[in-house]
Amino acid sequence: VQLQASGGGLVQAGGSLRFSCAASGSTLDVYAMGWFRQAPGKEREFIAGISWSGRRLHYADSVKGRITISRDNAKNTVYLQIDNLKPEDTAVYYCAADSQPFRTVVVATTDEYGYWGPGTQVTVSS
Repeated sequence: VQLQASGGGLVQAGGSLRFSCAASGSTLDVYAMGWFRQAPGKEREFIAGISWSGRRLHYADSVKGRITISRDNAKNTVYLQIDNLKPEDTAVYYCAADSQPFRTVVVATTDEYGYWGPGTQVTVSS
């Protein structure tokens, strides 16, 4: 599975961004998908995940209420919307596919995701 995230950029605080994660080489509809981010000097952190069916969602407490994850399996794409962006949201954002197809839960640790895209930079100015 090859993943490519897009949608990052420079945005003012309070703005919104919508990310897309498109897959090639395989279909995504059997995999739970996750979004992670890594700020400079910090570990990569989970922020959102969606089950392979789309029925289960999981958000990190740090961003809950400001983000929405969704997927369109027909388009082989997963989306992430972040609203009310803050300077502390500045990071490289990554999409990832679960290493285990048809997992019934949404996992939130990096080692459970076996496929990663190269990341997209987000910079939020105050």
